[in-house]
Amino acid sequence: MVLNFLDKFRSNKAKETSDQNRDQISEPITTRKAPAQAAHLSTSGSSEVSPTSTQKPLVSAAQFSALGLKDLITRAVQAEGYESPTPIQEKTIPSILAGRDILGCAQTGTGKTAAFALPMLQRLSDAEVNGHPLRALILAPTRELALQIKESFVVYGRNLPLRTAVVFGGVGLEPQIRSLKAGVDILVATPGRLLDLMGRRAVDFRNIQILVLDEADRMLDMGFIHDINRILKMMPSDRQNLLFSATMPSEVQGLINSILNDPIRVEVTPVSSTTELVDQRLYYVSRADKKNLILDIIDDDKVQKGLVFTRTKHNANKLENWLNDHGIKAAAIHGNKSQNARQRALEDFRNGKVRILVASDLAARGIDIDSITHVINFEMPNEAETYVHRIGRTGRAMATGVAMSFCDHEEMGLLHQIERVTKIKIPLVTEHAYLKDAPTGNEKAVPMSRGRRPSGGGGRGGNSSRGGRGPSRR
Repeated sequence: MVLNFLDKFRSNKAKETSDQNRDQISEPITTRKAPAQAAHLSTSGSSEVSPTSTQKPLVSAAQFSALGLKDLITRAVQAEGYESPTPIQEKTIPSILAGRDILGCAQTGTGKTAAFALPMLQRLSDAEVNGHPLRALILAPTRELALQIKESFVVYGRNLPLRTAVVFGGVGLEPQIRSLKAGVDILVATPGRLLDLMGRRAVDFRNIQILVLDEADRMLDMGFIHDINRILKMMPSDRQNLLFSATMPSEVQGLINSILNDPIRVEVTPVSSTTELVDQRLYYVSRADKKNLILDIIDDDKVQKGLVFTRTKHNANKLENWLNDHGIKAAAIHGNKSQNARQRALEDFRNGKVRILVASDLAARGIDIDSITHVINFEMPNEAETYVHRIGRTGRAMATGVAMSFCDHEEMGLLHQIERVTKIKIPLVTEHAYLKDAPTGNEKAVPMSRGRRPSGGGGRGGNSSRGGRGPSRR
């Protein structure tokens, strides 16, 4: 069965959300919408579907109904343009509806958020309660991911009388406290801010029925394990637990053992696998010439919407400034940026005002943007799983994309680890302008397919004449 899916947030709805949250947390949102509002969401959402997907007619939501979802939810799913459940949704939704704990591992872009959001909305709406007590908590590692999860619950639950709110750091506590006091059924939170609210006695966990840990591996990487343990101690033991992540390293096992009760494991694809929809390319280049190479690639490969990864916040800032100084509109997002700056950068990237978004790995974890044509690993990641996650930002929703990786002398070990774990040989671009001082890799070069001239302006030599561009200084 060919699975066509669009588990993305439409850019107009994402803009609406970020505008509401730019200066403070959104107030509790009642997901029951007036008919005119619902119609607007449906129409505007379909207009943002990628070209590949818009050629395919929408089908009924019968396949989602077969998973046990009710009409009020399947209608919202159908309005979003979902044609059929993804593998993780097929394997997960019935078990969550049955009240089972879940350990879910799937690549980004496979519909993971809907896999837990749809059955949670149904379970919560089926229960008879007075008012809006807090009954579901979703923990996420970053502000961006938390915002996107909240928006997902709002969209999928538009026909239900449930309230959803999101809390994260970097904004004032008082608006968040007022939101929680007004009544919230579903709360999406980053762990640090949730602890702040707990310290103010603004959160009541007594009625929690469902706990979700999304991107659990990243929360551990960011040092949230102690925060998570403190939060868990305040929760009722009789609850349903759902743990989802794009990767599942061994470090997560202790968290799994302490939280999940006889879980059903759902692993759609190995964490080491890369999607065939992404055209992967490798460039050997010295560290000093990486900036020049990326300028050539952006010009010559006609990069329309590129996401560039660095390992550090400092290097993200430096690269952002370099690109803007050379006439390429770029913005950077990382943990040191204010919430307003990060949301503004994401919006500018979505609507095309910014052509290149430079991101650190942690900040980019929650990016879910349509039509990213290129991912560029300006610096090789430290882990193979991170490489899989990075390049998964393109080639989504059955569209194709290009992933380019720059490897210098000091990064050869990282490259070998990636190729060993993923069991692939990344095709090497054998012609570009900065090969002179590049590492050899002691690897057999693989010419680009279909006889295309490799990206990067091969044949120019190390000193490009355009714009006075020459090798950068270390």
